[in-house]
Amino acid sequence: MTRRHLTHRDHSPSQRQLRVAEDIRHALARILERTNFRDPLLAEASITVSEVRLSPDLRQATVYVMPLGGANQDPVVAALNHATSFLRGNLAHEVRVKFLPTLVFTLDQTFAEVSRVTELLHSPNVARDLKADPSAESEGDGTVLISGADEGNSHGA
Repeated sequence: MTRRHLTHRDHSPSQRQLRVAEDIRHALARILERTNFRDPLLAEASITVSEVRLSPDLRQATVYVMPLGGANQDPVVAALNHATSFLRGNLAHEVRVKFLPTLVFTLDQTFAEVSRVTELLHSPNVARDLKADPSAESEGDGTVLISGADEGNSHGA
């Protein structure tokens, strides 16, 4: 009798993937906070570990990071990728898993995406589209009165 592995049809991570990824994220944040690095770039940088995504077999972890203030983003990510063996060694003392995943550090783009969406929402074109209906009159307390609302409701009475 063959054993079939359960797979998620929507490719969402399993509970185990999420739990282990969150454990790794917390452990890496602690390690980056308290470790004295030889690399002066990493020694001076304050790095946020925003997310860790694990492969389905838990063998590879993609770690999304952002230096505080967004300064030296590419050099910091390159330095972290260069220090992966050192970080994995420290991570082995923090996280209990059968196989410690390989780490790949990448820049977290969600902060830039949030800024882009915020900028779009504040653009004049969007503000124009969000303006109230020209037939609507605004009261002083913030309520909107729509003129002629009752005129369309009469049914020949």
